[in-house]
Amino acid sequence: MQRRRFLRAVGVGATTLAAGCLGFQPTADSYDVGMTAQAFRPREITVSVGDTVVWKNTSTRAHSVTAYEAALPLGADYFATGGFDTEQSARDAWDDNDGVITNGQTFGHRFEVAGEFPYFCIPHETAGMVGTVIVEE
Repeated sequence: MQRRRFLRAVGVGATTLAAGCLGFQPTADSYDVGMTAQAFRPREITVSVGDTVVWKNTSTRAHSVTAYEAALPLGADYFATGGFDTEQSARDAWDDNDGVITNGQTFGHRFEVAGEFPYFCIPHETAGMVGTVIVEE
């Protein structure tokens, strides 16, 4: 994904420049969507067919990335942290901490079909922690 490569290069360059002044080592930290206490940042992201979106839990709370199954484009693969095949199975498993990603963990999904992919965080859905991946040809 060109945008991610550009951001990584700019971020590493700026970090490397600051590292010489501040005495710390840069890290390669590449993700597309971060998770705050109750929000995905950015809330909406646009990618191309074949791209992989990477989510990273950047907060101290446990989160999930769970697709709204009924809203997925025709022919699209379902996605959820924990590898569940359906939205209901992801919701049912949450109470057992299945599908949880904690601080610093990532989850990625490759999008093979164009369209809009709405998703949410199971424990923070009612607080408005929802997002959309828009996949273009």
